[in-house]
Formats: sequence, structure tokens, C-alpha cells
Amino acid sequence: MGKYFGTDGFRGEANVDLTVEHAYKVGRFLGWYYGKKNPGEKCRIVIGKDTRRSSYMFEYSLVAGLTASGADAYLLHVTTTPSVSYVVRSEGFHCGIMISASHNPYYDNGIKVINERGEKLEESVIEEIEKYLDGETGEIPFAVRDAIGKTVDFAAGRNRYIGYLISIATRSFKNCRVALDCANGSASAIAKSVFDALGAETHVINNEPNGLNINTGCGSTHIEGLQKYVVEQGCDIGFAYDGDADRCLAVDRNGNLVDGDLIMYICGKYMKAQGALVGNKIVTTIMSNFGLYKALDREGIGYEKTAVGDKYVYENMSQNGYCLGGEQSGHIIFSKNATTGDGILTSLKVMEVMLESKQPLDKLASEVEIYPQVLKNVRVKDKKTAQDDEDVQAEVAKVTAALGDDGRILLRQSGTEPVVRVMVEAPDHETCETYVDQVIDVMKKKGHVL
Repeated sequence: MGKYFGTDGFRGEANVDLTVEHAYKVGRFLGWYYGKKNPGEKCRIVIGKDTRRSSYMFEYSLVAGLTASGADAYLLHVTTTPSVSYVVRSEGFHCGIMISASHNPYYDNGIKVINERGEKLEESVIEEIEKYLDGETGEIPFAVRDAIGKTVDFAAGRNRYIGYLISIATRSFKNCRVALDCANGSASAIAKSVFDALGAETHVINNEPNGLNINTGCGSTHIEGLQKYVVEQGCDIGFAYDGDADRCLAVDRNGNLVDGDLIMYICGKYMKAQGALVGNKIVTTIMSNFGLYKALDREGIGYEKTAVGDKYVYENMSQNGYCLGGEQSGHIIFSKNATTGDGILTSLKVMEVMLESKQPLDKLASEVEIYPQVLKNVRVKDKKTAQDDEDVQAEVAKVTAALGDDGRILLRQSGTEPVVRVMVEAPDHETCETYVDQVIDVMKKKGHVL
């Protein structure tokens, strides 16, 4: 991770950490870089945004930078992150930009950059952007005369993405009562249209964005509202998205949460039965629940574990040709259809399994025993020193031996804070608490804890 760009773009509080000047300079660099990379072609870059108040401000700043460098900016307006990825790769754009801070509160915002293949931007280019932001490289020339770029209204691109999603469904959703929580975000502009077109009886909540209510007590980070709504309205299933709709969590008819781990199991088992699970493997992160791995072992499905972040999941999938991967948080990637996590696409895939198997979601999810998990964040003087301490590692080894095949312990350094995360999964909550505290006590005795 760089100084400005993390695993999912340049993110921070609008006009505090991420300013209009930053956005303008990112636009200047991208317009120049992709113009230089594609000589003889007019550089075409597509932009989408979520519903935050500050998204308009950043959109105009990016457009100013892009057009000043000679690129044409195509505006999708309010749309989802995966739709930008789809439009880039299907319409031959040189680059895509999504203005969103995903699941963060409304006052944050972010800039996600997508390369010409519809994938998250490669680190080598991010390093060059950061050097330019810090004034470490020369000035970029302004375009002049007829080389100056223009803006193009490209709402049609979003409509084509909606059509693409509809084309993926294998069956009609007629007689299905489906609840959608759009988080007052990007899904508000797309999700209902897709489910209505497929014949569902669609119930929608939190789809009245006002610029200040995105993710506020709703969506995939606040699933309780949807859980209650599904039960009260007698829905068959519910789906909750985050601010830019690249995540999806589900709720069964009884109001129980079906998270990303369960979704991967349900879809992976179905795909294996269809002969569609390439390499017979699913790509997870190290934070997936121990119960998922036990269930996959039982079904004879292999798996790989990556660092936390759907970017790393996709890298593994791309390198090895795997077709299904994701995170517990609901970033699920179906690489046959998308190059990023796509919440609405994930919903359609879960609906496909339900309809083709004629089984309700609660029955499909019941095959996985999710293990209790306790995770504590420990603020330390130096996270690497604390994690690598011989006595701390000895205690971790002791816990690992005690858990055997009935659980696991994981220590992970935060990517942004002076924090070591201690996580234990075991058959009961009390065991988790005991082992987490044992490791933290050693850190305290060795003087690592602040």
C-alpha cells in the first residue's frame, strides 16, 4: 500500500484527507498517462460515482484534470463500482474511475481506478500517481486547441450493464418475494430494475439517497434492518449492499444472516455439481471462518487463502484461472462474469442456486457450521515487533496445539493502524475468549501494548 492509495483506492474524509486538488491531479495524471500509452487514439476514460454529497465535487475535479490533459471523460453518473468495470472492458475504454468510499460514512469519499481490462489498477501505475501527487515528477503538459478533452453523457453505459445483469439469470424470479437494502447508495439506481425485469416481487428499503444518508444504519454494514424487514414482510430472501454495491450479504426467510463465507459455500458446491468450478477450488482470505473450511473439506472442494482484500483474491484467481472467490464481508467474485466483487451479480447467483435446487436459503446455508469467533484489536508500540516476539509466537503455537482440528488462531497486523489483531475460532465463545486473552497477556507482559 502506498502513501495515498490503499488496497481499494485513495480514500479519506472529503476535503480533509482527500481534496479536490488531489482529484484534479489524479485526473491530470490519468489523462496524460493513458493518452501517452495509446498514441494515435483519443484517450477515453469513464467515470461513475456513488450518492455522497462530495461525489459531485470530485467528479468535476477529475473531469477538469482529465480534459486538461487531453482525455474525453464519459459520465455514467450514479452507478456501481462493478458497472464501471463492466463498461471499461466491454466498451473499450482506456481506464475507469469510480468515486466512492464503499461502506464508509457519507463524509468520507474515495477514488478507485480501474485499468483497461476492468481490473483494479496495478501497483506500478499507483506508484507513479503518488509521485506526481507529491511533486516528485515533472509537470504534465496541458492539452491545447483541438487536443483539449470533452465530457460525454454516458448514462447509456449504465443501462447496458443492467441489461447484462438481466441476461445472466437462468430462470424467472416470478413468485419470489425479494427484499433489497440499497444502503441509500449506488444500488438505488440499478438493483430494483434488475429484479423487477426478472419478475420478482421486489421490496426495497433504503433507496432514497440524499447525499448524507449512504450506509447510515443500513446496507451490508447494518444488516439488522433488513433482517427485521424480511421476517415482517414474509419475504423469501433479502440482499443488502454497501455504498458502491460491490458487496452483498444475504438474509434467509427466518431473518438469519448469510455472509460471504456461506455464499461462497452455497455457490461453490452448486458450481462443482454443475462441473463449473474451475480447478475445484475457491479462493478465500485468511479471515474466512474455520467452519467454511471444514464444510469445503467435507464436500471435497479445495481452497486457497490470500491476504485480506478482494484485490488479492482476484489476483490469485487471475493467476490460477479460478472462477470463484471472495471475502466474509460479501465481496464475491465470479470471474466468468466480472473482474471485481459485484453485489447485484452475487444476488443473482444465489437466486440461481435456490431456484435450480428448489431449496430455500436457510436449508442451503445450514450445511455449514459457523464457528464462534472472537477478534480483539491490540494497540501496540510496534506491530511487527509485537507479532514476531518469540514468546508471543510460542503462546500462539501452544494455542494452536490445544485447538487441534477444532479451531484456529490468527495474528494479523493492521494495514493502517499500530494494531495487532488477535482472532480465535473455536467450538464455543468461552474458549475463544480464553485463548485470545492468553496471547494478549503475553504481549502485555513483554511491554508491547500501549
